[in-house]
Amino acid sequence: MVFRYDAALLNLYLIGAMERFLENTMYAARWLLAPVYLGLSLGLMALAIKFFEEIWLVLPNIFTIAESDLILTLLSLVDMTLVGGLLVMVMFSGYENFVSALDIGEDKEKLNWLGKMDASSLKNKVAASIVAISSIHLLRVFMDAKNVPDNKLMWYVIIHLTFVLSAFVMGYLDWLSRHDHHSVDQHHAPDKH
Repeated sequence: MVFRYDAALLNLYLIGAMERFLENTMYAARWLLAPVYLGLSLGLMALAIKFFEEIWLVLPNIFTIAESDLILTLLSLVDMTLVGGLLVMVMFSGYENFVSALDIGEDKEKLNWLGKMDASSLKNKVAASIVAISSIHLLRVFMDAKNVPDNKLMWYVIIHLTFVLSAFVMGYLDWLSRHDHHSVDQHHAPDKH
């Protein structure tokens, strides 16, 4: 019995196999992000160490420290807390959006936003967090304005305004895309008459 190979059929099969291989490889490559997100947890640990170091340094001097210095220290702590929250948000949401769902047991407390934040929402939350962090940093700079040159103050304000404008534009573009998507869905919805 002689088998006759159809070149076009064989070519189609090989292309399909190659396509499946490439798609499966790319899909599996998302796991390369897992150690990156784990690394963010190490960054969070380093931030926590610096946070408590700052508290440790201020506590012995709590009765002698000037009010403005205490406020600057507290602003630093708020700044670190906001950065920590940003790390947690990026770690969990990024992992869930790009690697795998977090399988947390039903008996454990689960953050209410887990599984609900898509990449676009994450981007907007990160932008808002960066603006908040920048605001705290700018407030710290203004508290110590007498020791900061005017041109440096100007650049801090310009950079902060750039963050604010960027966050606003990203939020607006996200709103536009959701609004356009909603309009398209309504336009293509079946008529109920």
